[in-house]
Amino acid sequence: MRRQLKKLVLALVTVCCTGPLLAVDIGADEAAAKDMTAVIALQGLPCGQVVRAERKGDNDYLATCSDGNRYRVTVNAEGRVVVVKQ
Repeated sequence: MRRQLKKLVLALVTVCCTGPLLAVDIGADEAAAKDMTAVIALQGLPCGQVVRAERKGDNDYLATCSDGNRYRVTVNAEGRVVVVKQ
């Protein structure tokens, strides 16, 4: 979990430098939920904060936000994060 969290933090820094993002496994860890919130916010989508993230598969998550929005967060073939409102 910590290794994946470090990857996400690196990815968030990379996004500011126009590079690809990496995914993170969200569990009950509050820090990881904050990072998933940041990933959604970086896509310019409303969320508030992620209150639940359900893993659907490798690099595939369903995030539920405090404002009621739900997003599917995946990584595409080019290694970029794709966030789609559900």
